[in-house]
Amino acid sequence: MSLANQFSSPQVAARQGVAFHLAPGWGCLEVAGEDRIRFLHNQTTANFQGSHPGQSSDTIFVTATARMLDLATAYLLPDRVWLLVSPQRRHRLLNWMDRFIFPADQVTICDLTPNLGVVRLLGPDSSALVAALGGEPTHPSDHHWQTTIGGIELHLGADSGLACPGYTLVVPGAELASLTEALASQGAARLQAQDWEQLRIEQGRPLADAEVTEEYNPLEARLYHALHFNQGCYIGQETITRLNTYQGVKQRLWGVCSSALIVPGAKVWQAEVPVGVVTSVAPDGRQGLAYVRTRAGGAGLEVLIDQVPATLVDRPFLGLPQTT
Repeated sequence: MSLANQFSSPQVAARQGVAFHLAPGWGCLEVAGEDRIRFLHNQTTANFQGSHPGQSSDTIFVTATARMLDLATAYLLPDRVWLLVSPQRRHRLLNWMDRFIFPADQVTICDLTPNLGVVRLLGPDSSALVAALGGEPTHPSDHHWQTTIGGIELHLGADSGLACPGYTLVVPGAELASLTEALASQGAARLQAQDWEQLRIEQGRPLADAEVTEEYNPLEARLYHALHFNQGCYIGQETITRLNTYQGVKQRLWGVCSSALIVPGAKVWQAEVPVGVVTSVAPDGRQGLAYVRTRAGGAGLEVLIDQVPATLVDRPFLGLPQTT
C-alpha cells in the first residue's frame, strides 16, 4: 500500500485517503486500584459500571453544577483505566480527582504522559494502512486493543478523536519516531497543527479552553454521545438530568460558515439582537464554532457575525437531544 503524492494536501488525504497527526500535549492519566471503576463512575458522565475491559468511551468531567472541565476518552484495561485528556487539562484533572479520593478508597492515579505518545490516524483508508503494517484493524468502534504496527507494540483505539473514520494510537514515547516513519512509509500524509484544527472545526469537536469550559454544560456542547442518563448518581448528574428532562438547554453549539473572515469572540446577531458568540475559528477564517441561543434557531439560520453574513450548520461530532 502506498498513497504518497496521491492527494493535493494533508487535509484532503484525511478526508479521502489517510493521514496522521501527532497530538502533542494530550495527556494520559492512569487510574488503578480495586475501586477504580466505582470511583470513575461517580466522577464522570460515562457508565463505567456497565463497561468491561477492552471497551472505550468518551466521558466528561463536570462540576457539581454540570459545568465542563474536560472531554476525555477512557480505555478500560483488565486492571486499570487510561484516560486520554486534553493538553490543557492534565494537571487540573489530577488535582480534581485527588480531592475525591478518601483514605478508605483503593484508588491510585498517576500521570503516564511523559512516557507515552498519542497519534491520530484519520481517513477512509486508515484500516487498510493498519493492516498493511501488520496491525489488527477490525474491532467495534467503542473498543481498543493491543496490536503491533510496523513492528511496534501499541494500543489502538477504534476512533480518530473526530467523527470521521480512523484510530487513536497510544505508543511508548521511545517508539514515536519509528511509528511516524512507518506510517509515512505507507503514504500517510502528516497533518500539521493547522490541518488538525481545520478538520476539528469541520467535524465540530469541542476543544478545552474554547468550547469546553466552565461557562458551558455538556448538553449545550451537544456531547450527547458521552452522556448516560440512566447510569445513576455522579457529580453533576442532577443538573444534567433536570436540563434534559425539562428541555432547559438555553444555548447550543453549532458550526458557522461565513462569507468573509471572522474571529473568535465575535458576537452572533439575529435581527440586531445578540444571540451567541463564536468560540473557535478554523485556519481558513470562514468556518467556526459558536454557541447560539436555542430560541434563535439552528441549522440553516442566517445570522451576522459582527456584520459578516453567516449561516449556522450542523457538524457530525455534535449530537442530538435525548429524552429520559
